[in-house]
Amino acid sequence: MTASEMREVDSIAMEQTGPNLYQMMENAGRNLALLAIELLGSEWKRAAIAVLAGGGGNGGGGICAARHLANRGLNVKLCLAEPGRLADVAAFQRKIFRATSGEEINAANLPERVDLILDALIGYGLESAPRGPVAGLIRWANRTGAPILSLDVPSGLDATTGDTPGECISARWTLTLALPKTGLLPEKTGELFLADIGIPEGTYRKLGLNYIFPFSNRFWVRLAPR
Repeated sequence: MTASEMREVDSIAMEQTGPNLYQMMENAGRNLALLAIELLGSEWKRAAIAVLAGGGGNGGGGICAARHLANRGLNVKLCLAEPGRLADVAAFQRKIFRATSGEEINAANLPERVDLILDALIGYGLESAPRGPVAGLIRWANRTGAPILSLDVPSGLDATTGDTPGECISARWTLTLALPKTGLLPEKTGELFLADIGIPEGTYRKLGLNYIFPFSNRFWVRLAPR
């Protein structure tokens, strides 16, 4: 799907069929946490993880993942790009995160070494080159050399075209949501996974799409490179 088509799907879900945005972001964040644990392998309990989150729905999913990982005893540092400008869904997830053992930090206190970075700065709603704190966090993440798992779209990548108008996360893996986006090219996303966020078949039918449920008994699946 293109970004505009995905906006239509989200709009129909939120306004007509459900699930609402809070439910979708909870599903996205839980799947991101589960995939992170699998990618970390047998030593996952000892991992140090940095979660970079923006202020919108994508950031809400990242904060949710940070909570699930902290609940499982991992060393989780959450850095919000713009903590004073959070949408309701992200602010709600932040409130819950604060009841965990995870630590919220600012960009000046980012750790020197991490085992995994979760990128939830910008989703499919990219409009221009990242700037300000978001651009700074993208540069930091890429400089660390740590493996990066992006939520939905590597931050800075145009979900429709695959263009990168400015700074862009160098993802080793990407967990995209609901349906693949046209701009998710293998050289930009790393290994690509698809996550179920609970959108029912009827939502897609309202757009005239012939949707075949791809998840079987899983909540996320690997996608073969195109």
